[in-house]
Amino acid sequence: MRKACVRCTCHVPRATRGKIAIGGHMEGYAEQGARTDSTDQIGFGGARRNRKKRRGLTVFQLKVIGAVALALSAGSTTIVPLFFGSDTNNMTSLTAMVLSEVVSWFAIPIYAWLLVQGFRETHSRVAYGLQLFILAVVCEVPYDLATSHKAFDLGSQNPVFGLFVAFVVLAALDWVASRYQKAMKVLLSVGLVVIGLLWDLLLRIGLRQHMMSIGSVTLGFVLIFALMRQYENSMMFTAGLFGAVMMIAPGVGVAFVHYYNGKLGYKHQWTKWAFYAVYPVILIICAICATLA
Repeated sequence: MRKACVRCTCHVPRATRGKIAIGGHMEGYAEQGARTDSTDQIGFGGARRNRKKRRGLTVFQLKVIGAVALALSAGSTTIVPLFFGSDTNNMTSLTAMVLSEVVSWFAIPIYAWLLVQGFRETHSRVAYGLQLFILAVVCEVPYDLATSHKAFDLGSQNPVFGLFVAFVVLAALDWVASRYQKAMKVLLSVGLVVIGLLWDLLLRIGLRQHMMSIGSVTLGFVLIFALMRQYENSMMFTAGLFGAVMMIAPGVGVAFVHYYNGKLGYKHQWTKWAFYAVYPVILIICAICATLA
């Protein structure tokens, strides 16, 4: 007697036999196909995301955008009066000065985000902090000349001091996080943030035209980018909302940060140092223009 096959199809017509064979393997094909489709979809999605990132903004481009904003801010009370006059009773001149200052605020989240990136990726945080402090000191005299036409003025300090204060707060928060837990960690962290905010307010950092404390807003953005970095969508939404509350313009800067594509954008090390020199040069030019005005 012929032995029965395990999955015998000998007695089934050839056409039906083919269907059973297909049906017997259909589930496997379906699962394999689903996995392939999912993988392909993820791959295509990833490719689309990568293409979007490549089309986005590099660090170099973000710094260029920030430099343009710095020029607008410094030029609002120095270069603008050369074209529209320095009489604040002239509505055209006053509007041009205020608009230039307000529009420049979109640079705040850009530099806050760059600070957080630098803080996380630098090889030496001490050297990084020292560079910020030296830059702030170098910028102060030309900033005062451009802002108040005085070589030394405590009425407003340049915004780089705001970045330095934010850097110190970040370093202190990291130190607390590594040594304390739970309630003590939260208590000390809140205290450090309050101290940083008070320094920004007492030193009047970035308080040009008496409209907004740029130092305080910078600290706010730095904390958002640092503490929420693991939740990118929530981080961007929170930063955008915070920027919108702070007279809208900083919220526009968050959009620029959102389109960061993960690329550095330059190859030569001297490019980084060139950007350190951009703000002092802008301030010196504006200080000269202020003297002419």
